[in-house]
This record gives sequence, structure tokens and C-alpha cells, in this order.
Amino acid sequence: MIRARKKIKPIALSDVTIIDDAKLKKAITAASLGNAMEWFDFGVYGFVAYALGKVFFPDASPGVQMIAALATFSVPFLIRPLGGLFFGMLGDKYGRQRILSITIVIMSLSTFGIGLIPGYETIGVWAPVLLLVCKMAQGFSVGGEYTGASIFVAEYSPDRRRGFMGSWLDFGSIAGFVLGAGLVVLISAIVGQDHFMAWGWRLPFFLALPLGIIGLYLRNALEETPAFQQHVDKLEQGDRQGLQEGPKISFKEIATQHWRSLLACIGLVIATNVTYYMLLTYMPSYLSHNLHYSEDHGVLIIIAIMIGMLFVQPVMGLLSDRFGRRPFVICGSIALLVLAIPAFKLINSDVIGLIFAGLLILAVILNAFTGVMASSLPAMFPTHIRYSALASAFNISILIAGLTPTLAAWLVETSGNLMMPAWYLMVIAVIGLITGLTMKETANLPLKGATPAASDIQEAKEILKEHHDNIEQKIEEIDAEIAELQAKRTKLVQQHPHINE
Repeated sequence: MIRARKKIKPIALSDVTIIDDAKLKKAITAASLGNAMEWFDFGVYGFVAYALGKVFFPDASPGVQMIAALATFSVPFLIRPLGGLFFGMLGDKYGRQRILSITIVIMSLSTFGIGLIPGYETIGVWAPVLLLVCKMAQGFSVGGEYTGASIFVAEYSPDRRRGFMGSWLDFGSIAGFVLGAGLVVLISAIVGQDHFMAWGWRLPFFLALPLGIIGLYLRNALEETPAFQQHVDKLEQGDRQGLQEGPKISFKEIATQHWRSLLACIGLVIATNVTYYMLLTYMPSYLSHNLHYSEDHGVLIIIAIMIGMLFVQPVMGLLSDRFGRRPFVICGSIALLVLAIPAFKLINSDVIGLIFAGLLILAVILNAFTGVMASSLPAMFPTHIRYSALASAFNISILIAGLTPTLAAWLVETSGNLMMPAWYLMVIAVIGLITGLTMKETANLPLKGATPAASDIQEAKEILKEHHDNIEQKIEEIDAEIAELQAKRTKLVQQHPHINE
């Protein structure tokens, strides 16, 4: 039986999605605030790890206290893949907006709960147990937070501005760190070190509740993304292909059909987040515990570095829209491989200016990764599986990256070698370089499974013309290949006595 070939409708100007600028700004604000809250907790936790070690693990030596506190930070990463799978499937089924509202509630309540836990001297072993429970609740919610937020921004952004818009998501991450670290310094300075150790460390965690309420309000006011709404409309119209593209797809199918994208996603997330956690979570403890700077002194240096990163972050995203995402991943990885040792030699120099220079080198390298990650990851998967696939790959990678503070502290403690974090980063740089060389360029292209998106009608016309020009070029290339094959065929026919043209 001969099946009728389905007629493909030419892409017209009406098929290009015009993004409402006001809605785009609201989407970026709401997504970035939730991400800022996630990293606010990470920042506070990293900067008060020394205090948490003494409050929740008082009988251990100072070195073991630090490792135990950082281990409590790392263990929740084991549950993040479960949260990623859970929220990923729900996000592909019910939409991005609803899931982001749920994750911010769980995240704010669990962060707030850390500030309420009594110390070890009050309730004994239940203190570290409750701390771990709160951190695991955080890990479960965060499993769907960053990926959902990056998808939300990517699906709301015009194709030509996706890098710039996506860069504001990690701008929120860095801003959350700055807020958390600045709050730690401010509270410590106001109440004094003794009061800070007794109760002052709890105050930053309490701020998570009002931040969560604001984030929930902003996210509930948003509409669903245009890309996901297109997918829903296709399903409602009873399109067979749309029905086949439903959310019921296993991770095994994702791994077999999209394995290149999965590997690229894993490599990019590992390179970015290991550098992230090394610089922004582990370094405050490294400066205070290993290099014997006062906690406030080390925190002030990191805060200054992060403020500088805030200015660089959107510039990286803007440039990636012009030059592509791959160059930043490749250059950042090469820089990390070559400059990790020099950067840590500067950090260990005992000279403030040189310490700042060493940290600044790592910060600029980190900006090269964070400037493109939020725009690169969502572009690797089609709409109908984007949340599930990205959340799975992202959180598998986080299992490795989340161990960074604990492994770095353990390596330095056991070896006595202060350069171990640099060697750690060099290994990660190789992963990043391989990823950058093998990943596909996605800048200025529509998301997979979505129609082109533009900022205005003039840009839509330009995108449509580029699309048609690209089709013409591909047709010419195919025609050239056909002509070459026809010439080869003619030559072979001429060599055979029984085949005539």
C-alpha cells in the first residue's frame, strides 16, 4: 500500500513568533530571582561552613568540622537527580510555569528551616540529621529549579538574543552569592564573632522565606512559554506527530536518541559547576582554614570578585550571540588548563593584591562558562522532552560537581598540598575542552521543535529571509552532490558491457 506523502507547509512570516518585550522581562526577573535564592543559600552555607561545623559537629577537630560541614553541603546532590526526573517529567507534561512555582516554595521553606534547627549541644545527633533533611529537601527542589528556569528564559527569548537573556539567569546566581556573603559579613560585624557563632549565623537563612514569597508571586503572574504553548496546541489539534511527541518517554530512549546532546550537556555542566563551587563555595573555607585569613577578610575578597563578575556576565552572553557559544567554552577550558596553577600560586602568595589577581583569573574563566550555559543547554533538546532530558543530564553532572568542596578539602587535608585544587581544575578543563570541540553551535538558531522567534516584525522578516537563503544553499549543495553522483554513475555504466544508459 502506497502511503500519501504529507504535504509540508512552507514557513511564512506568520510562523515566526514575535516575543513580547514586557513578558520577556517578567520571565527573566522571575526565573533569575528563584535562581538567586538557590545560590543565596549556597553562598551563605559556604561562608558560614566554619560556624556550622562548630554548631553541628562540636566534638570533631577543626579540619574534620570543615569537611563534615562541606559534606553536608555535598550529600544533597545525591538526591538532585531524583528531583530532576520528578520535576522534569511534570514540566514536560504540565508546563514550565507551574513547576517553577512549586520548586521555589520547597526551596524557600527548607532554607528557612535550617535557621530553626537547634545545635548539637541542645538536641544531640538530631541536629546534624535535621540539617541533612533540610539540605536534601533543598536538593530535591533544586533538581528542577535551574533547568526549569533556563528553559523558561530560553523559550521566552528571541533567537538572536537568547545568549544575552540567558546570561541574566546566572547573573541572578552570582547576585544571590553576593547577597548571601554580604549578609554574613554585615551580621558578623554588627553582632560580633561570639554572638554570630551563638545565633547570628541563623539570620541569613531566615531571609529565604520573604524572598520565596516574592518569587512565588512573580512566577504565578507569568504565562506559559510560547514554545511549550505551541506544543500543547499541536496536541490539542490531534496531530499524530504531536501525540507521538508526548512526554511519555523514558530516559533510556532519551539516552539512545539524543546521546550526543546528553554528553555535551554533562560536559558543560561539569566544567561550569566544578569551577563555580571551587571558587564561590570552597575558596572562602580555603582562605580561612588553610591560609589562615580571618573569615571576614576572606569573604570580603570573594565578594569583591563576585561584584566584578556581575558586570562581566551579561557581556559574555551578549558576545556569545555574535560569536557563538562554542568559542567561549573552548577558550574558557584552555584558560583553565593553562592558568589554574599560576592562579593558585598567586592565591598562596600571602600578598593581598596577588591573591585578588589569582581569584580574578578564575572568576573571568568562570564567566566564560556561565555566560553561555543557560542559553546552550535548552537548545540541545526538542520541546517535548526538553525539561526531562535536561534535568536528568544536568543533575547527573551535578553529582560530580557537587562533591567539589568536599573533595578539594579532603585532598588538601590528606596530602598537605595546597595546590591540589589547581590540579583538580586542570582535569575538569580537559572535560570542558572536549565538550567545546564536539558540541554543536546553537547561537541565533531556533530551539529544536519550536518555530523561529524574533523581537519585532523587522527581525522576523530578516530571520525568514535567512531561513529561505539557508534552504536555497542546502538545495544547491544537494544538487552538486547529485551531479557528482550522476557523473560517477555514468563512468561506471560505461565500464560495463551489458548496462546501457
